[in-house]
Amino acid sequence: MASKLQKRIAMRRKIHILRAQTKCSKSVKRSFINTAALLHIYKLILKLEAIKREYLNLMATKREYLKLMKNMQVPEDVEVQKLREGFLVKVNCEKGEDRLVRILEALDEMGLNVQQARVSCNKRFEMEAIAVAQDQALDVKEVTEALLGALKRKLEMRHKTQEA
Repeated sequence: MASKLQKRIAMRRKIHILRAQTKCSKSVKRSFINTAALLHIYKLILKLEAIKREYLNLMATKREYLKLMKNMQVPEDVEVQKLREGFLVKVNCEKGEDRLVRILEALDEMGLNVQQARVSCNKRFEMEAIAVAQDQALDVKEVTEALLGALKRKLEMRHKTQEA
């Protein structure tokens, strides 16, 4: 006896919940409530599928954006000025491994001694240095080309390692 009563009470609770979810009045039959509930569930499923499609589209857009940002190359900015005793070298480029080493090696190969340097790697690689030439036959164009060559060598090496 108690189990029939409990089943009836549970059924009424469920019907009350379905009425509240489907916004049906109390005078509506159970079959209509069930149909309205199924329709409501179907609409929710359609909304969920639309949200999933939108999410997948956003993720695809994000992947494409990150891919484009990764492949976008920030130009290197190398500026060399002639001083009385040597050169003022300013380098501004993207951060990467061994930038400082490559630049210093390039300066050393040209016979330039770095007297003073300031390097920053916060958002980008920035270097400002005063280099004195051992051989006074160097000009600004040669130094600029050598530094750009050192930076491009590094970029080519990095692209080769990424492809492998």
